[in-house]
Amino acid sequence: MLKNNLIKHLKIVRRFVLLQWFALFDYDFIKSLLMNTIAHIPLPKYKRIVIIGAGFAGLRLARRLFNSGYQVVILDKNNYHQFQPLFYQVATAGLEPSAISFPLRVLFQKQEGFHFRIAELLSVDPQKQEVTTSIGRLPYDFLVIAAGGETNFFGNSQIQDQALTMKSVSDAIQIRNTILTNYERALNQIDANEMAAYLNMVIVGGGPTGVELAGALAEMKKYILPKDYPELDFGLMKIYLFEGSPRLLNGMSEKSGNQVAKYLKNMDVEVLLNTRVVDASPGKVVLQDGSIHNTHTLIWAAGIKAVQITGIPDHCFGNAGRLLTSEYSKVVELEHVFALGDIALMQNETTPKGHPQVAQVAIQQADCLATNLLREKDNKIWKKFVYTDKGSMATVGRNQAVADLPGIHLKGFVAWFLWSAVHLMSIIGVKNRFFIMWDWVWNYFSYNQTLRLLIKPNIPKNYTEDKN
Repeated sequence: MLKNNLIKHLKIVRRFVLLQWFALFDYDFIKSLLMNTIAHIPLPKYKRIVIIGAGFAGLRLARRLFNSGYQVVILDKNNYHQFQPLFYQVATAGLEPSAISFPLRVLFQKQEGFHFRIAELLSVDPQKQEVTTSIGRLPYDFLVIAAGGETNFFGNSQIQDQALTMKSVSDAIQIRNTILTNYERALNQIDANEMAAYLNMVIVGGGPTGVELAGALAEMKKYILPKDYPELDFGLMKIYLFEGSPRLLNGMSEKSGNQVAKYLKNMDVEVLLNTRVVDASPGKVVLQDGSIHNTHTLIWAAGIKAVQITGIPDHCFGNAGRLLTSEYSKVVELEHVFALGDIALMQNETTPKGHPQVAQVAIQQADCLATNLLREKDNKIWKKFVYTDKGSMATVGRNQAVADLPGIHLKGFVAWFLWSAVHLMSIIGVKNRFFIMWDWVWNYFSYNQTLRLLIKPNIPKNYTEDKN
């Protein structure tokens, strides 16, 4: 009898202790700790959408889901959004890096259910509906991969080791530092050939990035650099633009490609079409015909490939590693997994090779998917994505640009002004727009860019980055 009473009292004490424990801690919080290894992201009240990448597509989708009831988790390598079309102006000292970057947390300060983490996607498990990242695992109800693309060197490791790329603000700053450093080194050269090698610029790729960068460098050569470096002979400096196809701007009309070629020729840029770079070493670039061009500045803007995602079955990938998607942006044969922007390959009768890898496609795909996710809450039928081509534009310098709009082709000052207005209004943040407009106006009338600064991080030799 005594033993039974003791057991009974022990059970009462244990029940009391458990009740006190759960009173101290929130049950949902404890459950989230067990299920979610990324700290401080609670269980969603409705469903969780995980977005990989905060570029044009990822950011647009997130903003369209404000006050939607979904929990939105955004993962990106950087804590800011980058405006990629103006990277070349940072690279040529025309704009501050901060002017084309916008902190992501500012956008989500007043939004409940929105979470951001700096993280790198390591793998996806479609069966478990879970992603593994550099900071832990995270379950999802819907996964949206908008990780964008990376530079494609077509398997040439020598070129990859020597070339500069322009896929991020950091890349643009590195190009600026390299260019300015090479000018300083050119001052110390006695031999004219060695001096020319430091002055020469080689750009590979005749798309918008290549032609805009070539034009900006040509303007620096004409208006700015001789004033900064009067000791240098800029008659030795050559700017080369190599394009592997028969014309420039393959994504635009032939008329625009030919017009841009004329602009660049008048700006003393040497454009070589049907020309491929096959090798590179320090100070040298080798073409397919065996000819050699001496340069310490090789900028690669010739190709793009999708960022590879571990865990996605091989049959889900198409050309250039892009994820095959349906007209609803859903990755083929995978449930609850979507792809947007450069990484997505949506093929149909009208787009057998997929959509062009440009910002407008990414933005419109994000808008369509956001609409469908909102319709999902109301059990409504999803709408198919239909791309509306609003036109393409490219500029090579002051008052020189081309624009292919629906039913009309523009060039010269009108196209340049339109290009400037569209890009200015596409920038996030009133402050950023103001600073960019001010820099553009100043540069336009003064023919002077004031941001020619060599800023390099001073990293201690024994410094190691904490990956956690």
